[in-house]
Formats: sequence, C-alpha cells, structure tokens
Amino acid sequence: MLVKVFGSAVFGVEATTITVEVNIDKGIGYHLVGLPDNAIKESSYRIAAALKNNGYSMPGKKITINMAPADLRKEGSAYDLTLTIGILVASQQIQAIDVDKYIIMGELSLDGSLQPIRGALPIAIKAKEEGFKGFFLPKQNVKEAAIVTGLDVYGVENVQEVIDFLEGKGTLEPTTIDTRAEFYKDLDFPEFDFSDVKGQESIKRCMEIAAAGGHNIILIGPPGAGKTMLAKRLPSILPPMTLREALETTKIHSVAGKLKEVGLMNQRPFRSPHHTISNVALVGGGSYPQPGEISMAHNGVLFLDELPEFKRDVLEVMRQPLEDREVTISRAKFTVTYPSSFMLVASMNPSPSGFFNDPDSPQTSSPHEMQRYLSKISGPLLDRIDIHIEVTPVPFEKLSDDQKAESSVDIRKRVTAAREIQSARFEQMENIHYNAQMNTKHIREYCALDDVSKQLLKTAMERLNLSARAYDRILKVARTIADLDAAPTVISSHIAEAIQYRSLDRDGWLG
Repeated sequence: MLVKVFGSAVFGVEATTITVEVNIDKGIGYHLVGLPDNAIKESSYRIAAALKNNGYSMPGKKITINMAPADLRKEGSAYDLTLTIGILVASQQIQAIDVDKYIIMGELSLDGSLQPIRGALPIAIKAKEEGFKGFFLPKQNVKEAAIVTGLDVYGVENVQEVIDFLEGKGTLEPTTIDTRAEFYKDLDFPEFDFSDVKGQESIKRCMEIAAAGGHNIILIGPPGAGKTMLAKRLPSILPPMTLREALETTKIHSVAGKLKEVGLMNQRPFRSPHHTISNVALVGGGSYPQPGEISMAHNGVLFLDELPEFKRDVLEVMRQPLEDREVTISRAKFTVTYPSSFMLVASMNPSPSGFFNDPDSPQTSSPHEMQRYLSKISGPLLDRIDIHIEVTPVPFEKLSDDQKAESSVDIRKRVTAAREIQSARFEQMENIHYNAQMNTKHIREYCALDDVSKQLLKTAMERLNLSARAYDRILKVARTIADLDAAPTVISSHIAEAIQYRSLDRDGWLG
C-alpha cells in the first residue's frame, strides 16, 4: 500500500515541505531514497525499536520510502516521526484517514518518546501558508511553533499520542499563545540595568548615543574599568523590538535550535563569542549552512571582548556583513542568506599589558609590542566603527557611593524618542532606518553645517590630526546627538561632542 505523509526541511530561515512516500510491497528490504543524510538513514534502527516498545512491529516486507523533492538534500533526525507514521499507515497497523492534512516532525527515542527539533517556527509558518490543518511536533518546541495563528499546533511527548489522535482514540489540545502578551512581557525589567553602574557618566552618555543612532562602538581602557559591564547593559537601552523584528530574530534562533522552550523572543539578543572563534562559527556556514554569531545577534548586539585577541582573518570576514547587514553562504548546489543587522560593540586594552601611559602601572609595553598588538585591527574594520571612547577606572568615592544611578528604562525612553525621529526621516527609504545606515548622499542632505560648525570641525581635524574617514563618522554621530536633543539641525555643540568620540583616529594611537 502507498501512503503520503508530510514533513519539512529548513534552508536558511525558510522551510520547504517534504512529501514522504511510503510503499510496502512483497519482498524483503528497507530502501530510503531522496538524498537523505546519515542521520536519516540510521532512523530505521530507532523506528524499529520504538515500534516494538510500543506494541507495533516493523513490517517484514519490502519498504520503499521516497523523500520528495528527491534532488533536495535532507538532513537531521527530525524525520523519525514522519517515517514512523508513514510505515504504520502503509502497513495498515493503524487507520489514519486525515494523515495528509498534517505536518509531522520529531526525533524518536528508542522508547517512542520525542526529542526536540530545529526550525519549528519556519516549519509552522510554511505549514500555514500551504493550508495544512495542523502540525505535530515535540512538546519542547511547541511554544515557538504556536506563535503562528490559524494552525493547530500539537505538542506531543511520544509516538503513541500521535497514533491515538490520528485513529480518533485520543484527544490532543492544540497549544495557543497570545503573541502580544508574550511580546510585551518583562520589557520593563531588564536583567542587566544601567542603574548598577557606578560613575562612568560620560561612557553612559556615549552608550546612549550609540543606541539612539545604531552606531558601532569600541571601548578602550585598562582591565577592570567596566568595559564588559557597560556592554552587557547596552541591549537594555535599545528601543523595544517591533513584532516583525521579534519574529525575524526568533526564526534565526529556532533554525539554530537555541530557543529552549520559549515562544516569541521579546528581548534583543546579546552575543559575546570567545576570541578563539573560527570564521565559520562567526559568520555561519558548514556543509549544511547554519547561522553564525553575527546572525544570532540580528536586531541585537554582538560584543567582541578584547578585540585584538581575535584572529585577524576572523575579524576581516565581518567587514562585508557589517556593510550589507546580511551574510550569503554559497555552496555548489545552493545559496543561503541569513540576516545580520546588528550593533557591534568591541572592547580592547590599550596595550598588551593593559596599562598604556599609566605612571602607576607595574607593567609597560615596548613601542614594538604596542604596534604589533594594535595592528591586529585593520583600518577598514575600524572604518566601520563610528564611536571610539576611552574608559577610565572608577575612583573609590564613586564605587562606594550609595546613590542609585539612572535606570535603563529612563535612558531607553530618550533613545526611543530619537529613533522615532529617525524613522520618520527615513520612512521613504527601503533599507535605512537609523543614522548609522546613512551613506554619503544622506549625510550631505541631513547633516548640513553652518559656518561656525564647519570652522570647528576643520580646526579639530587639523589640530587632532583626524583622518579623512573620521569626517563622515563625526557628522553621523553629531546628527544622532541632535536627534537626542530633538534639534532639527546639527549645531556646533553637537559637532564638538561628536569629535570627542574619535580617540583611535588621533595621531599616535595607530600610527
């Protein structure tokens, strides 16, 4: 008997429906075709044991299974449940009339219980698009799939529950989630809050400007000055994600299998990879391309602690995604594109010992060591970082002060107001939403300077030996400072503040 059941394959952040055709005929053998990988080929052993332990049997006949479209590579163990139901229906061990109205996915244990899968959210979106009635999947993944309305999503713990439901012997309640309630939950209670940070008022101001304009930022300072502490609190002052951004981010984390029983992600991601990371782990890839850290940080923050410790070639592969805000991974037979619109926050010590020009420091670095250390960061990468700020250690008086600092929620209100000004400014433009994304043409249009500001900028560039690349960056940052002040034009005070945030361009730093 020939039976068709349906599963799904995920490529990039999109899913493709897979038709699993099971034919049982006279003879002996188990033939699985349609470009399955080793994990799918091994499924026959898991299926046989699970069936036996649940009172069913593997048919002692010729079983032919085709996974269509047959020229598309299938991977992973998530097809175990699909194949099991197909074999049971085709061998007439169960009667399931409506089996073709459901997408069925799940990895089997030998006792018939189900293990979580990857990409449940893109699969659910595709199932709804193609008019399927429901989606069976492991209970651990049910919250992410239930975000999709108009589709019955059933979280099951073992294969017997699916069999009983399809035969009409048992009932399952579809999981429903109030997406809006889930989305707005805990927004005003960030895990890391700026009120915990003592002193560092100028750095907090810098972080506020970076968040308001979406600017990349690098923090330079000795060990223990608070660089990591400040960076971890940056997501708490970024504007809340829109529903569309939340869905995009959740899809990527679903594909990577990193959701861990949560529904819609409402907090902006914060990724902090170790400096031993490889190119592929950072930008994504592999024989079956998976999203890398830059895609996992989409709509959030990517924090690179101790930037010069990262391998230079790893940092260089970030240049194009920083510019294009997406990363394309090409293989011989297919190409996958993952979004990667993130804020880069980097930190570094000013020298290998960590103490640069510090008279109280017991360690000093030679000019040669300094040059070698700083040369690991290329000019083109620094070119994509708008704000450079020096972080100094907090004096004891500030550390011991009991006064509570300004909270992240209060700072976020100002940031959100500035972002709304930018959204209105760029609403006619497709790929520009905030100041950091402006190109030269937009800078000329929206950052026009009066004579006083021009003279100030000219004097600063000559006196501080600022490079040509600093010019556009200063104007972008000045525009964001003006937006925080709700000022229609950029004035000299905005330019003066923006000039302070270009430490690494000054003669002597990377010279």
